[in-house]
Amino acid sequence: MSAFPGTFAFDEYGRPFIILRDQERQKRITGTDAIKTHIMAARQIASTLKTSLGPKGLDKIMVSPDGDVTVTNDGATIMKLMEVDHEIAKLMVQLSQSQDDEIGDGTTGVVVLAGALLEQAEGLIDRGIHPIRIADGFELAAQCAIKQLDAIAQPFPVDPKNKEPLIQIAMTTLGSKIVNKCHRQMAEMAVDAVLNVADIEKKDVNFELIKIETKVGGRMEDSMLVKGVIVDKTLSHSQMPKELRNVKLAILTCPFEPPKPKTKHKLDVTSADDYRALREYEQEKFTQMVKQVKDAGATLAICQWGFDDEANHLLLQQELPAVRWVGGPEIELIAIATGGRIVPRFEELTPEKLGVAGLVREMAFGTSKDKMLVIEECKNSKAVTIFLRGGNAMIIAEAKRSIHDAICVVRSLVKDSRIVYGGGAAEISCSLAVAKEADQLSTLEQYAFRSFSVALESIPLALAENSGLHPIETLSELKARQVAEKKSSLGVDCMLSGDSDMKSHNVVESLHSKKQQILLSTQLVKMILKIDDVRSKNEGGM
Repeated sequence: MSAFPGTFAFDEYGRPFIILRDQERQKRITGTDAIKTHIMAARQIASTLKTSLGPKGLDKIMVSPDGDVTVTNDGATIMKLMEVDHEIAKLMVQLSQSQDDEIGDGTTGVVVLAGALLEQAEGLIDRGIHPIRIADGFELAAQCAIKQLDAIAQPFPVDPKNKEPLIQIAMTTLGSKIVNKCHRQMAEMAVDAVLNVADIEKKDVNFELIKIETKVGGRMEDSMLVKGVIVDKTLSHSQMPKELRNVKLAILTCPFEPPKPKTKHKLDVTSADDYRALREYEQEKFTQMVKQVKDAGATLAICQWGFDDEANHLLLQQELPAVRWVGGPEIELIAIATGGRIVPRFEELTPEKLGVAGLVREMAFGTSKDKMLVIEECKNSKAVTIFLRGGNAMIIAEAKRSIHDAICVVRSLVKDSRIVYGGGAAEISCSLAVAKEADQLSTLEQYAFRSFSVALESIPLALAENSGLHPIETLSELKARQVAEKKSSLGVDCMLSGDSDMKSHNVVESLHSKKQQILLSTQLVKMILKIDDVRSKNEGGM
């Protein structure tokens, strides 16, 4: 009965009733009050993110309870690191997260749009329109906006032979990030990485094959794309050769050392002879292991487990270079890249199971003894590693997030190569279409439609504001020009170049991403508008 929220009792006529416990300690908000507090919370979150929208958007610095500092411009990361207690604010965090998981880019825009929609809904509720009618109106308006997006979308050439258009798009994605000083180089790395692992016929990109490695030190320009695998390990012995050509790799997940007596068996060594015999046995066993590996034709052993110094010395004597303590994901990636099989027991090692790599070399960094192992010219050239450098850990972490966004954008273009224009152009076009549709409606939904079209304008407004332009003037001019010139590529000229045509700036967004933004934010707003009763424990506060 303890899980039950109250006590069961009967009145004098035998009618049952329930006495709810802890009522004095609970806080309850109902009706429009509940919706109003929700809208306020969502607007606060959206206004925090608004300033980081666009190429001139500002970064945020987040300090965790442990004192870890993160500097970022990535909407999803900001949301994830913000410690929010309010239940609606938590929904907004999940919203940006789902945009990040699905598309990888547009995480700031989706939250700003949801905030603007709720702000508009507040005005409608004050006019006395029922929240459900507003939610349904928004849903219809979103469908209308999606239809308009389909109408203005343009095909985009995804051709591995002509990478320039893709590089331009990746550069647009990176424009608002910290890496824009080596803008083009980062964009080229992202595009090359995706095209290397993409299956153009199937329109599919396997993200598992792109690994991002980072190392503090050096300049950001020193970052590079390695067609192979980088492992943050070195050859086990310093005297082993630093460069190996035409390597055959044995990929082992069994310990490379003499068998040890298990703990429950006791081994008594009572005399020096016993000890010698044991040592000889161990050495013989180990030599046999090395022989098995060499007989299979391997010239490099990659081992998931460690081996002791004695084993290491013997490997050097037998001229078998080895790498120890290579983690699980790396082992798998090496196996994919080199076309080798992961071998769990020495007995199972055969020449067919070996991986092939053209070059394995050690890279050394700076004055410190930092070294990493690079496996290149692999049999299966699909696996690639993006290797990032930078002045400090924070810059590298942000560069990693930026590259991830760029990779995601290129990937979504491989999947669906239709595009719409960015810089708020698509939103203005949708806003005009929704407003036009509103004039055709005679039902109550026309108010929701008009509000939806105003909310869509929040993105170009925020872009103009962040770029130091007059928001309202810029927006009115763009709307008028889009109608007059019938050009859906006119957007906010954030770089103040004097040209508002996003086509000439190569500011484009994938159609899939824009659709997702509008659909996700409308769904969330619909859900929030349907909540009219909140009960919460008072001690935590609202």
